[in-house]
Amino acid sequence: MNIAEQFVRVLVQAGVRRVYGVVGDSLNPVVDAIRRIDGIDWVHVHNEEAAAFAAAAEAQVTGRLAVCAGSCGPGNTHLIQGLYDAQRSGAPVLALASDIPSEHKGTGFFQETHPERMFVDCSTWCETIQNAGQMPRLLRVAIQRAIGDQGVSVLVMAGDVADLKATHPLGESAFVSERATLSPPESQVRALAQALNDAEKVVLFAGAGARDAREELLDLASTVAAPIGHTLRGKEFLQYDNPYDVGMSGLLGYGACWEAMHDADLVVLLGTDFPYPEFLPGSRTAQIDRDLGRIGRRVPVQLPVHGDVRETLLALRPLLHRTPDREFLKRTLQRHEKILSGVVDAYTGDARQRTPIHPEYVADVLDELADDDAIFTVDTGMNNVWAARYLTPNGRRRVMGSFWHGSMANALPHAVGAQFAAPGRQVVSMSGDGGLAMLLGELLTVRRHHLPIKTIVFNNSSLGMVKLEMLVEGLPDHETDHDPIDYAMIAAGVGIPSLRIERPEELRAGLAKALAADGPVLVDVVTDPNALSMPPHVSGEQIRGFATAAGRTVLSGGVGRMVDLARANLRNAGALR
Repeated sequence: MNIAEQFVRVLVQAGVRRVYGVVGDSLNPVVDAIRRIDGIDWVHVHNEEAAAFAAAAEAQVTGRLAVCAGSCGPGNTHLIQGLYDAQRSGAPVLALASDIPSEHKGTGFFQETHPERMFVDCSTWCETIQNAGQMPRLLRVAIQRAIGDQGVSVLVMAGDVADLKATHPLGESAFVSERATLSPPESQVRALAQALNDAEKVVLFAGAGARDAREELLDLASTVAAPIGHTLRGKEFLQYDNPYDVGMSGLLGYGACWEAMHDADLVVLLGTDFPYPEFLPGSRTAQIDRDLGRIGRRVPVQLPVHGDVRETLLALRPLLHRTPDREFLKRTLQRHEKILSGVVDAYTGDARQRTPIHPEYVADVLDELADDDAIFTVDTGMNNVWAARYLTPNGRRRVMGSFWHGSMANALPHAVGAQFAAPGRQVVSMSGDGGLAMLLGELLTVRRHHLPIKTIVFNNSSLGMVKLEMLVEGLPDHETDHDPIDYAMIAAGVGIPSLRIERPEELRAGLAKALAADGPVLVDVVTDPNALSMPPHVSGEQIRGFATAAGRTVLSGGVGRMVDLARANLRNAGALR
C-alpha cells in the first residue's frame, strides 16, 4: 500500500463518498487509488474553484465531511475562493493541495507555489505531509479538525510523497461528529432573565445558530411578547409558521425588523454573528452564543451568555414572568404587515405583465412551483435579494449561497455538490448571468454527470448589484452592462435541454415544464436590468450616501407570499395575549 492508497482508504473510513477536482500530474497517485478502491468516486469538474464550492454545498446539505482536491500550482490555487466560502459558511471540508516534487521545493521550479502558506487564512488547519511516517495520523487529524471546527482543513502533499510506500498500518479510528451541549453559567442566565423581566419592549434577533432552538425561541417570544427578526442564514430555519416574525435586517432586509430593534429597550442576539453593526441599534444588547470569540465583536454587549441557544432558553424558561402588556408586539406586527403590503405592488398587478420581466415575478413563480423540499442555490448579487424576499421556507427547503464570503459564480457549483449529496431532491440554481458566465464550464459538469439540476438564469445583461452600488454613491453606472447573451443556446450546445423566456405570459408554463423534467434543464429568463432593491432602512452614514441617491431608478422589491404570513400574524395578534 502506498501513501495515496492509504490516504483514500482513510477517507472511506470517514464516510467520504466522492472527491471533487480536476485531474493533474501531481494528483495522479491519488486519482488512481480512487479508481481502484470501492466506495469512493472522483467527480470531475471544470475548474477547481467549482470543486471547492461543490464540496462546501455537499457538507452543508449532509452535515458531514466533504472533500476537494487540486494539483500543484494553478490547480490548487483555484481552490481558494470556494475554500474561503466553505470556511466562512461553517462547512466541514477537507482540501488536498497537491504540490511539486519534494526535491525541487525552494528552487523556483515549474508551477512552484507555497500552499502551506497560501491556505492558512481560508482554513482552520493547514499542514504538510512531508514523509510516509506522518500517515495515516496526520490525515485523521485533518479530518477531525474539519469536523470539530466546522471549517476547512488543508493537507499539502507532493506527488512523490503520495507514491511512497506506507510505513504505518492503516488501522481504524472513529471520528467524532456528535457535539456535546454547552450549558451556560447560572449567573449569566439569571442576569439575562432579570433583564427580560424588567424590559418593556424586547426584540429577538436570531441566526442559523438558533436552528436547533426553534420551539424554545417561539416559547420565549410568547412569554416576553417579543417580535422575532432573523438573519438571511437563519431565515430557512426560523421564519416559517412563526407568528412573531417581523422579517430581516441588513442590506437584503425587509419588513419591520430594523424599526423594531431600534424601538426596543432590549435586543437579544441568538446564535448570530450578524456582520453589519450599522443595522443593529447598539443600545442595550444581550447575546447568546456557544463561541466566546463572537460575543461583543459587532456591537457592545451588556448581557453576554456563553452557551448553546437551546440550552440557554431552557434554563431561562422557569425564571421568566409572562409579559402582560402585548402592545409593542401587536404594534410591530401591524407595522410589518403594512410595510409588506405597501411594497407588494412592485411585482403584482400590471407589473407582472411588463416586459422585460420583473425578476421579482420570476422568483415569486419559482417559489410557488418548486418542490416543498427543494434545495435552492443562489448567486451573489441581486439574486440574493430575490431569494431572501421571495423564497418561502417551510422547514424542509434549503437555501444556500455565498452569504458570508460574497463570491460570485457560486450558485451552479453549489448546485452540483447539493445534487450529489441529495440525488432524490429537486435542486434549483438561481444563477445570475454575470455569475454563470464566470464558471460557465460547470454546465459541462452538469451534463457529464447527468445531474438533474434546474438552472434558472436571471439574465438582465448587467451586474445589477454593482450598478446599484454605483447609483447609490451618486455615480453613473459604468461597465456594469454587457451585450445580451442567449444562455439557452449555449446550454443546448453542450447537450442540456433549455428554453428562453422573454415575455411574462410564458413564464409560468416554462418554469413548470423545466421543473417537471427528469434531467437537467436551463431556463434563460430575460429580466429587467432596472429592477434593483433597497434595504428596509438606509442612511447616508450607513452606506455611503445610500439615502441620497435621488433620481435613480431603484425599485424596492416585494416580498411575495410572505405578505400572507404578515397578515396572518396580524390577525392572530389578539390570540398572542
